[in-house]
Amino acid sequence: MDLNPIVLSIPIFFILIGIELVVDRLTHKNLYQFPDAVANLSCGITSQLSGLFLKVVAVGIYQLVYEHAAIFVLEKNALYWISLVLLVDLAYYWAHRMSHEINLFWGGHVVHHQSEEYNLSVALRQSSLQVVWTFAFNLPLALIGFDTLDFVLISSLNTLYQFWIHTETIQKLPKWIEFIFNTPSHHRVHHGRNPQYIDKNHAGALIIWDRMFGTFEEEKERPVYGITKPLQSWNPVFANVSHYADMASDIKRIPNWKDKFIYLFKKPGWLPAYLGGQRTVPEVQPDTYQKYTTPAPVNLNLYVLFQFVVALIGTALFLFNEKNFELIDKAWIALLITFTVVNCGVLFENKKWAVYAEWLRIVLYPVLLVSCVYLFQLHIVLYGVAFAFFLISSLWFYSITKK
Repeated sequence: MDLNPIVLSIPIFFILIGIELVVDRLTHKNLYQFPDAVANLSCGITSQLSGLFLKVVAVGIYQLVYEHAAIFVLEKNALYWISLVLLVDLAYYWAHRMSHEINLFWGGHVVHHQSEEYNLSVALRQSSLQVVWTFAFNLPLALIGFDTLDFVLISSLNTLYQFWIHTETIQKLPKWIEFIFNTPSHHRVHHGRNPQYIDKNHAGALIIWDRMFGTFEEEKERPVYGITKPLQSWNPVFANVSHYADMASDIKRIPNWKDKFIYLFKKPGWLPAYLGGQRTVPEVQPDTYQKYTTPAPVNLNLYVLFQFVVALIGTALFLFNEKNFELIDKAWIALLITFTVVNCGVLFENKKWAVYAEWLRIVLYPVLLVSCVYLFQLHIVLYGVAFAFFLISSLWFYSITKK
């Protein structure tokens, strides 16, 4: 399989996000905040970039187990595919549930829950590190004898299913659908930070697992979205490391090594009894809760939109052609794209260093592109692209930053 179905679905994602935006404007629900949407998509970009390196390892380990330890040789019939669909979803349920119940794993999943909005862009807000903690939950499928490519296909389709449930534009569906399948209503509960909604509805495609294992919760009151300690940043790199920074602070407070180790595998918020024990989930009032906002002038919004669209196009082209690059080239391109999306986020935060970082990027990227054209004899039109990018970006950004 040359391309991940998730990568192939990128155009469909953006078409559906566009439709939701139109519905949002017509209904005046204000489901989107521009910096938040940029941050969500930025986390999606960094997740796809890290996946080029980490997911290869995870799939590689699955393949090793399948080749050398599979117990059965399975015939690929209807029962095979039905069983694989069900078992992939069951493995996802337990990996997802443990990502909420184990502190170390939560650090790899918390990114997906940091947005205080709930729309289709949140579906693309994914962690760069989660696969490190969750891939092992799929290895029993390799032991049973499910082919690696078949597993990757069904796992990708399971992930794709979950895209559409990240919306407030769809209310409750017919009862039989709500009973069997994960739906927008069920998943809104999962993203709620209300105490009664914490650690509920971990399903991927089938809500039956939550009903069976006691983690189901019906949507009753409208959820307040986000995490109990708001991130308050649009920086996708910080989003991926923030929980581990908090864990490091907690570990420093714990005096003995046994409790330090136990802390890693306890529920998020746990501390030893002598430091206060499990921290309670704070109550939240939907009518008074203040979301993180960073008002910005229209010119800055448009500038970030321009840079972000360029980054999206570049990322899509890279992902569709990544097999043509050497490992070191992939790493450099991933770093350059990450630099761009980080800047797009922190420019909204009015950080002084972000201005210097953006000027560096405006100068550096055209120089790098011109150098590549010269060294690798690429199409001469790229000289014009480099010049146009520098001219547009420098004049535009100067108009924003001049006093």
